[in-house]
Amino acid sequence: MKQVFEKSLLLRMGLAMATITALAFMGMLSSVIIAETTQGAAAAINQAGSLRMQSYRIASSLARRSDIDNQEATRITRDLMDEFEERILSPRLTSMIPRNESKESRQVYDKILSRWKRTIRPVLFAYINTVANDLSELHGRESHYAEQLDAAHLALKQRYLTIVDAFVADIDHLVHLLEIEAESNIQLLRLIQVSSLFLTVGVVFVTMYLMHTDVLVPLRNLLACAEAARRGDFSVRTHPLNDDELGNLSHAFNVMAEDLSKMYADLEARVQQKTADLERSNRSLELLYNTTRWLNEAPLADATYTQLLSKIENLIGVGPGTICLAGYNKNHAIKLASTRSHRAGETDLCHPANCNACFDDGRTHIVEIAREPRQPLRVISIPITDQEQQYGVLLMELPEGVELHDWQTRLLEAVADHIGVAINIAQRATQSRRLALLEERSVIARELHDSLAQSLSYMKIQVSRLDAALPHTDSEAAAHAILQELRDGINSAYRELRELLTTFRLRMDGRGLSSALEETVRELRERSTLTVMLHNHLPITQLTPNEEIHVLQVVREALSNVVRHAQASRAEVTLDYAASGEVVVTVDDDGIGIPDEAERRHHYGLAIMNERAHSLHGRLSATRRPGGGSRIQLIFTPQHRTMPSSITQNGGAR
Repeated sequence: MKQVFEKSLLLRMGLAMATITALAFMGMLSSVIIAETTQGAAAAINQAGSLRMQSYRIASSLARRSDIDNQEATRITRDLMDEFEERILSPRLTSMIPRNESKESRQVYDKILSRWKRTIRPVLFAYINTVANDLSELHGRESHYAEQLDAAHLALKQRYLTIVDAFVADIDHLVHLLEIEAESNIQLLRLIQVSSLFLTVGVVFVTMYLMHTDVLVPLRNLLACAEAARRGDFSVRTHPLNDDELGNLSHAFNVMAEDLSKMYADLEARVQQKTADLERSNRSLELLYNTTRWLNEAPLADATYTQLLSKIENLIGVGPGTICLAGYNKNHAIKLASTRSHRAGETDLCHPANCNACFDDGRTHIVEIAREPRQPLRVISIPITDQEQQYGVLLMELPEGVELHDWQTRLLEAVADHIGVAINIAQRATQSRRLALLEERSVIARELHDSLAQSLSYMKIQVSRLDAALPHTDSEAAAHAILQELRDGINSAYRELRELLTTFRLRMDGRGLSSALEETVRELRERSTLTVMLHNHLPITQLTPNEEIHVLQVVREALSNVVRHAQASRAEVTLDYAASGEVVVTVDDDGIGIPDEAERRHHYGLAIMNERAHSLHGRLSATRRPGGGSRIQLIFTPQHRTMPSSITQNGGAR
């Protein structure tokens, strides 16, 4: 019970309030009880005092008998006796007399009542009876008998007067006792009221002390701690004084402060994390914006892709990176840009070449490249695609123990998609320019066909007629030789014109130069027994439409010369990059080789190819091969060169 009392502030406060209420109730109840007990005390005292007066009135009536008629005196005395007896038996008096016979007031009252009944009243009755008898017997008697009666009356009166003083003294004593009892009740009431007051004040002071020590002090501590917590200081703690409700509240506040401290620290960490995420998102958006802006700038340069890879490395924290574009198949790719610097004794990313592992099935995946005796090099491969067409891959090397987060992978995929879109846009722009150029060349072909071709045909017919009309004599042999040369020149010019018309009318589909070269090879295979092999290592959208047309015409002219003059059974066409980033177009055959004077009169093929090489700001060479046959090689720098100069041919073509 003591522990329950100590652990409950409410119980202590309730007990204090109950004590105060009980004391107040006790004071009020005692007042009511004592007031009830003392009610009628004054009337009883007055009634008792009136007995004293009534006794003297009887004595006075006896003393006044000689002044009034005996019969009237007797009546007055009787009335006073009845009044006295009525008063002594009156409830006003008897109600205040205690029933307990041990009480002095009861004993005195009983004594007075007994003396009245046994002494006073018999004397008075004797006196009254004597007077009455005297009045009836006095008639006819002598005077001496009257004197005897007077003496008897005087004796009875003297006896009454003798005992009345003691009787009145008893009445005074009763009045005094009644006054003492009334005053004792008042004193008891006063004592109870004073005691209740002092007890109430004591309980109030104890309650106020408990309120101060058990309520106000803990509440002030809690308020101070709450103010500190409001200012953000969650390190404050309260020190409970008791194990009561406020103690439990203090303990709960400490637990709350501890939880708030952890939550606040967690919120700060989350805010910092969100801030870092927002900053990273801003950098990611900035990178994507710059990627779009850089890739849409024309023309694209080496520094654009290198700068893009550097930005990716700085933002994501992985790298170096490499961009590879697909060649004529997935087994062959071109390294477009890279931020990887070659270190002595370190295996290159593409040695040995494993393009299938990087391209895979066009999905983002991790490629592990063996490096003995070190740990394998981990590379993430992101496909560069647009409209379900894969142009290449974006390769980012991963440091040891580093795993990419989802946002990093998504950012790399978004950058790769932007690169794919840029390549697609460039390809579409190239195709548009190509179509415009081809349309223009078709118009030129129609004009040549309708003008120069008709004139050459007419000249061929006229030369034939002239040759038939001239007589065949020795003197005219020179004329026939001239005609023959004229015929050969016209035939050569006509053949060149037909080749030119064929070239002008040649159409390229969406794949550009690669498709046109394959069409040319297929056409030569069908027209001749020559076996032609094509090796195109140039990525898509590397040449402008004008460069593609010139390269195609050089290849067609070279293959046409092989068919007409080389007497070859096999030819090989190769398009690739040189160490300096220049485009190298090579046509090899296994024929008789090119003559020493290849540019004799009426043989314009090499001259035309040289003119095309000069228009590309390149150079053309026609040489014999050491193993037999000839080699026609065109070398030029493309207008939109995107190959880094540090990539070698072997290292670039994987």
